[in-house]
Amino acid sequence: MKYTVSQDAMGTHIDWEHEGVTARMIDWFWSNMEKGFILWHPEQHEPLEWAIAPRHGNPIGSIHIAPQTWDDGRRQNLYIRFERLEDVPAEVRDYLVYEHVVIVAGLGLGEECLIKPDPMGYRIHQWQKTDAGVVGKSSGIGTRRKETAEDGRIWAAHCAQEIGNWGNFLPQLYTLYKVVTDTRRNPYADLSVDGRGRDAAYRYIK
Repeated sequence: MKYTVSQDAMGTHIDWEHEGVTARMIDWFWSNMEKGFILWHPEQHEPLEWAIAPRHGNPIGSIHIAPQTWDDGRRQNLYIRFERLEDVPAEVRDYLVYEHVVIVAGLGLGEECLIKPDPMGYRIHQWQKTDAGVVGKSSGIGTRRKETAEDGRIWAAHCAQEIGNWGNFLPQLYTLYKVVTDTRRNPYADLSVDGRGRDAAYRYIK
């Protein structure tokens, strides 16, 4: 994977590209994260669980519990929700430039955050196909919980490892699970959007 990291007043951004990974594979991954979460970052991830599992065709509102330890040594038991685009602040949606999108909200570090969810910030992952594979961008943007430039660099190191590891396991994992036709065990959602920026809307998810 090739990538570059940049920062601005809103947060930290990683521009990346892969050969041999398709947009459909990445779409599939977001509804099946438990199948590859350890592979996504073997050094820092622990097994993922769903507090609210995604539905076939529509992962919006699903919440995954993602225990992990970053380079600064902090263990975080993150509760992360898949957001409706229209619920995300407009200034965050302004970063949407590619054809496939997921925006997730960090709700908190324990089960109590499910009582009255209030996002600490957002992670945007977006991508589209190229002749060789995919090109994409991942962004970390703090809102209620502001992130320093150093926070952003720590997240970027973690995220770059995650995105990079897609090239190591995702094509194989996606192919293996083609034999599982029960959508309760192998859901899929097309995450392509029409429009860009704050006008972006999911094409197939209502």
